[in-house]
Amino acid sequence: MAAAAADSASGMTASGRLTLTGWLVCGIAAIGFAFDIYELLMLPLVIKPAIRELSEPLVAALVSGGMPAADAQALWSPGGKDYVAWARTLFFVPALAGGVFGLLGGYLTDLLGRRRVLTYSILLYAFSALAAGFVTSLPLLLLCRCLVFIGVCVEFVAAVAWLAELFPDREQRERVLGWTQAFSSLGGLLVGAANVLAARFADVLPVIQGGHEAWRYTLISGVIPALPLILIRPFLPESPVWAEKKRAGTLRRPSIRELFSPALVRTTVVTTLVFAASYGIAFGAIQQLPQILGGPKGHAAILATAKAAQADAVAAAERAGKPAPSAGRLKAIAGNATDEAVATVTIYQEIGGLVGRVLLAFAARRIVGRRRLLRLFQWPALLVVPALFWWISTQLTTAESLPWIKAGIFVAGLFTVSQFSFWGNYIPLVFPTHLRGTGESFAANIGGRVLGTAAAWLTLTFSAAAPPDPVRIALAGAAVAGAYALVGAILTHWLPEPDATLE
Repeated sequence: MAAAAADSASGMTASGRLTLTGWLVCGIAAIGFAFDIYELLMLPLVIKPAIRELSEPLVAALVSGGMPAADAQALWSPGGKDYVAWARTLFFVPALAGGVFGLLGGYLTDLLGRRRVLTYSILLYAFSALAAGFVTSLPLLLLCRCLVFIGVCVEFVAAVAWLAELFPDREQRERVLGWTQAFSSLGGLLVGAANVLAARFADVLPVIQGGHEAWRYTLISGVIPALPLILIRPFLPESPVWAEKKRAGTLRRPSIRELFSPALVRTTVVTTLVFAASYGIAFGAIQQLPQILGGPKGHAAILATAKAAQADAVAAAERAGKPAPSAGRLKAIAGNATDEAVATVTIYQEIGGLVGRVLLAFAARRIVGRRRLLRLFQWPALLVVPALFWWISTQLTTAESLPWIKAGIFVAGLFTVSQFSFWGNYIPLVFPTHLRGTGESFAANIGGRVLGTAAAWLTLTFSAAAPPDPVRIALAGAAVAGAYALVGAILTHWLPEPDATLE
């Protein structure tokens, strides 16, 4: 009886098979990981149409105040001063909020338990995503994205700590963390597919704020992970390691200051900076791909797709004997077609990321040295990503290059996204139980979410131009991502190997 109870608490049987409890925990963690990335990758897909629609009242106010309409529109067009300011804000401020409050969430994970914090963090980002689809202004969108990021940042830390402690066997833990985190790339595929479907079926979906804008439906789809969680939550256990220490009164109180004690300062600082480097590659370059390929000066093949969609809409109206669509409606049609074409390209990135996560899951069980494991993906990313984005900057006017861009972004995704899975496997092994959530949160949120996503702010700042110049964005992305990757590759030399005796 006692053995059965222990098996249930640990998530696996003595033979190494998952118990029902283990499957439930892995299922919820996989859903959480999938929608973490789903939410993070959503902004590059929706930012242009969202700013375009939500800035219309601001443009109208400028015109009524005496500014020429062309000048007012130029301020809010991609590359314009106000557009760039809000694009940088929407990329960086939610990441900053997620990092700061995510650090608090990590502390609460150690103080209150893994299960409780994980549950409420998923509910927070799911319902904030739902609310984002109904916003009427840019400040409201910013608020909702901040809440989404806070939930995402807290959920990652709680889920990784929970899984690491539920599966004490090293090989089982590596397998579970590797495969559940592979669902993160499934989340990337899902958000690309959701954006494609939203663009394709926008006209038949319910009216939101007087229109059928695909970006709103894409944002609303983020509520999906809350639905299974509401049903499964009563059956989820607490981390047995954390709960046992709590019952025995041996669980020490978490402390952010202790992360910088002589025993942990190297682990905290180096892990945070190398984690930031991994995220900087993605946000400095890869996540800017929609800004590069879309827009009025984007890739030739995507521009041709948008023009063809407008021509089809005009032809359909003529065949039906109806008036031609208005200029505003044609603009929306072109925008939805562009969004669909760009989302199709980003799907290749996420397929590459999924392959990379699977490869890392296999490699993690065979390569003992953690530095060696990280370098297996880190060094190729240092070479591939900057070279790819430099090459993209030379190919925007060549329609035939789009298939090669898809192939290149597949490879870039493979070597970059796989590094994110590395951190989920590595971080729980280098902080003691009472500091596991706090330490993970500092590295993942201050490092990845704040310092790492700052790469997007740098790329947008260095490439700002009116009208927007995708060539400049691609070149700035290559430089920023290359700098982050180089710093990470150098600092990995001092990355501590896990201590098997750490408790």
